[in-house]
Parts: sequence; C-alpha cells; structure tokens
Amino acid sequence: MMGCSPGWGCEAVINHQNKAFDLEKTVEVSHGNYAAMMADTITRFKEGKPILYYTWTPYWVSDVMKPGKDVVWLQVPFSSLPGEQKDIDTKLPNGANYGFPVNTMHIVANKAWAEKNPAAAKLFAIMKLPLADINAQNAMMHDGKASEADVQGHVDGWIKAHQQQFDGWVNEALAAQK
Repeated sequence: MMGCSPGWGCEAVINHQNKAFDLEKTVEVSHGNYAAMMADTITRFKEGKPILYYTWTPYWVSDVMKPGKDVVWLQVPFSSLPGEQKDIDTKLPNGANYGFPVNTMHIVANKAWAEKNPAAAKLFAIMKLPLADINAQNAMMHDGKASEADVQGHVDGWIKAHQQQFDGWVNEALAAQK
C-alpha cells in the first residue's frame, strides 16, 4: 500500500489501522515521498496493475484516478484511530466508514472585515464548488498550469461553464448588502 510521507498525520493512522484491522500479514505499507509514490501508483494504474493507496480530496490524484469510476473508496469495519484520536467515531451518518474523520473546507474571513463586506461574506457562505471541479483544477496546476494567469484562466473558465449558478450566487450575495 502506498501510504504517505513520513511525519504526516496519516502515517500514524495508517500504521495503527494496519495492525487494528489485522492486515499486517497481507498489506505491506510503504511510506516515503508522497509525490514519487503517487507517480509510481499512477504508472501501475495505467499499466493495469493492482494498486492500493492513501489519498484525500480535493486533490489532483482524484482527477487522474476518479473515485467511483476508476477506483473505489475502501471502508473499514469499525473506527480505530491512534492516540488522542482513539475515541473519534469515523462512521458517517449514511453508515459509510472510511476510517478517517471527515475534513471540511470553509472560507474564513476576519469578522470585522466580513461585517463591513456583507455581500462578500454571504458569497463565501453560499458558494459550493463540486469536488470533481476542484480535483480537475488541482490537476491543471499539477500539470504545470499554475501561474497567476493560468489560475485566473481556470477561474474564468469555471465561471463561464457555470454562469447561471455563479450569477445566482452573486445576486443572492448582493441582496445581503441591502
């Protein structure tokens, strides 16, 4: 199994779960330079060889090997985390258990600034970008399209492709300003 870079929090979780789920006899975990390991994993995937790897979303890797299409998310039989996390239940409301607590991403702004800019604060609160779109944009950056001009092009292209939704967000945000 391709794990993660030494010292990352996932390293301790992966090692702990490999023991907790009695996988040590069948699953050999490799930790190392994550970028190099993922390059090897993607090569193996493209060659049709078996792969087992740790990842997260949003991340460009999920635009290359798409969960639900090319790869599947594996679940664990019960929650089991090391150390201070030992009492955290990783089971989701729908019953799925991927073995890690869910991370969510939010836009955070200084409270005083948000109060002075209610339209922007509202926009930040209502925007929801599809995970696949974030993965695709991350993949473009990974492929070298990462300059400020490139990223602005990514933004402009996304807005154009989702103009009606974007305009709805902007109109709702502007209404909060009144």
